[in-house]
Amino acid sequence: MKKLLLLLFPAITFFACDPKDPIDPPATYDPTPFTLDVGYFPTPDLPADNKLTVAGVQLGRMLFYEKMLSKDGSQSCADCHQQKDGFSDMRQFSIGVEGLPGKRQAMPVMNLAWHLNGLFWDGRAPQVRDQALKPIQDPLEMNETLPNAVAKLSGDKRYTDQFIRAFGDATVTPDRMSLAMEQFMFSMVSNNAKWDKFKRGETTLTESEERGRVLFFTEFDPFGTERGAECFHCHAGFNFTNDEFMNNGLDADADQKDEGRRKVTSDPLDQAKFKVPSLRNIALTGPYMHDGRFATLEEVIDHYNTGVRSSATVDELMQYNLQPGGLQLTAQDKVDLVAFLKTLTDETFLTNAAYKSPF
Repeated sequence: MKKLLLLLFPAITFFACDPKDPIDPPATYDPTPFTLDVGYFPTPDLPADNKLTVAGVQLGRMLFYEKMLSKDGSQSCADCHQQKDGFSDMRQFSIGVEGLPGKRQAMPVMNLAWHLNGLFWDGRAPQVRDQALKPIQDPLEMNETLPNAVAKLSGDKRYTDQFIRAFGDATVTPDRMSLAMEQFMFSMVSNNAKWDKFKRGETTLTESEERGRVLFFTEFDPFGTERGAECFHCHAGFNFTNDEFMNNGLDADADQKDEGRRKVTSDPLDQAKFKVPSLRNIALTGPYMHDGRFATLEEVIDHYNTGVRSSATVDELMQYNLQPGGLQLTAQDKVDLVAFLKTLTDETFLTNAAYKSPF
């Protein structure tokens, strides 16, 4: 037995140290394109200066889940944008590293490859890359400086290697960070809900879901011959949003505490206007509105039925919501609308391994 061990030990030692068989080969630039699976959605008009690559998307995914980007290493982007919650967080206001609440409800991250007119509720970020860095620096969120974030990433071989694969060298910069995170967020596509399967002819809607669908896509009839909920004016198309900024009558003038889009444009006509969100996965991304004031979809429907309030900038599309009696939706109408909205939940998106933490 001793002779056998003596014979094996040198061989094992020699194998482990053989320079011709490196354990961790050096990282090299990898320009392999990333194929975005858009399904039946239209081809998005992605930025020409940030082509999607497998390595770039992977780096963005790493950064999205990286707690090191926060001041105390306790939070990442994913803490306020959790996959199980449709990449929102089911809070009225997210809590940052200092234990302080944010000022607006965390918008879900999905289908940003088709975004228009700016990101955030007020559109202050023109592109996804601009949006990506703001939470890192926000004192109410991750509360870190970009120089500190760069220094921490530069000291981690996992990241310098991945920057080489994505960009050709190990230099970490805020610009490269934002481009990588933009690539990852572009890759996050939700297009396989029951609604999508219905559109593809793969399933049918229940009676309640179908009644809700008709209500959703039908205008209100002031003569009362046809019932409609008016939803499609603002939440139309494959992504269920018109990508506009609108005042949907949450408050009267005297009650408006958040300037909304006006804070960005300084235009009084933008007072209390907010980004119209996509309704995809809406059953999972409450509470609702920019300030999370409504806990349930039923409360949202009640608002549009009889709760819309007049103000100087309320959208003209709210004309029938504002009339006495509102949209005159019945209790059954509300049940059916909620049933339809739940067909927009994409279970595949909520469990897709490509969007999970790589760590």
